[in-house]
Amino acid sequence: MTAPTTRTTRLDRGRWAQSGPETVRPGVHRIPLPLPEDGLRAVNVYALEGLTEGLVLIDGGWSIPESRKALEDALAELGHELGEISHILVTHIHRDHYTQAVELRRLLGSRVYLGAGERQGLELLGELRTDEPVSSLATLRRAGAQDLAERVAAMYDADFDVSVWEAPDRWLRAEELRFGNARLTVIPTPGHTQGHVVYLDQARGLLYSGDHVLPHITPSIGFELGDPALPLGDYLDSLQLMTRLTDARLLPAHGPVGDSVHARVGELLAHHDDRLAQTLVALGDRTRTAHEVAGELGWTRRKVAFADLGAFDQMLAVNETAAHLDVLVARGRAGRTEAGGVNRYAVAAG
Repeated sequence: MTAPTTRTTRLDRGRWAQSGPETVRPGVHRIPLPLPEDGLRAVNVYALEGLTEGLVLIDGGWSIPESRKALEDALAELGHELGEISHILVTHIHRDHYTQAVELRRLLGSRVYLGAGERQGLELLGELRTDEPVSSLATLRRAGAQDLAERVAAMYDADFDVSVWEAPDRWLRAEELRFGNARLTVIPTPGHTQGHVVYLDQARGLLYSGDHVLPHITPSIGFELGDPALPLGDYLDSLQLMTRLTDARLLPAHGPVGDSVHARVGELLAHHDDRLAQTLVALGDRTRTAHEVAGELGWTRRKVAFADLGAFDQMLAVNETAAHLDVLVARGRAGRTEAGGVNRYAVAAG
């Protein structure tokens, strides 16, 4: 939840979300699509042209009329039309990435691809008929934040439309996809969601990173219907995996294109190292819940007090704190006990 500190910085950082295509490399175009009432402002869809199969998109956008119009206009500016979209490779199941891919398939017959690790979440969407973050709410309750969990749950629509959450045409694992002469390596990167994947174009030195590596913010962890055991641990492992690949330009789902995946991953790893240390200090010499520890920490780059956050951001803060505490437990730096469905943490002896 990183936030800019000055108006100039805010304006500079907002330029990436302005409508219209940006050519990243010949045949590779970044197209920001609008998000409704969302602090992220836009989601980047990448259009790959010059392939024998027509246009390939990386991510699909949020299924709203404004998004489809923005995509259609951007493609027209590039000399293409919607009907040329043949494949849509989605990084993860969240609605701002997946739902318009489903709508475009209905409209155009495009093929939709999604990481196999998202199968459980997609099935739960059909069973529960809600996109309420069940796992995150369960974490709140285990964190002793029952009242906050009820407030957040009340924010979700009981008449949730599950029709845009259809299964993909193909479930992806670690594999290579070929489109004409272009090759994209599918790399599972669990953490943000269990089935998140990134797409590496090694020949052109490009990484389509989805929400795994973002240039200005750290992504929420384990924000889905399923209940991953150690989502932050998964995320940190997935970040380390990026450092073992050849460096590439960063093509994120939110924010501007970056010059180096490795440089940004280094910043994210350092951030989480700092946050783990801060969480251990905030835990102090008492046994505390994740909710109580979250109240001791500052949030966003401006170090906003927990009490000054809205309910949704408080949920993210408590979930992030619980994730860091669980990693500290896994590393032997803290202990965890459970009573009455609530987890309590303490600094490990010695």
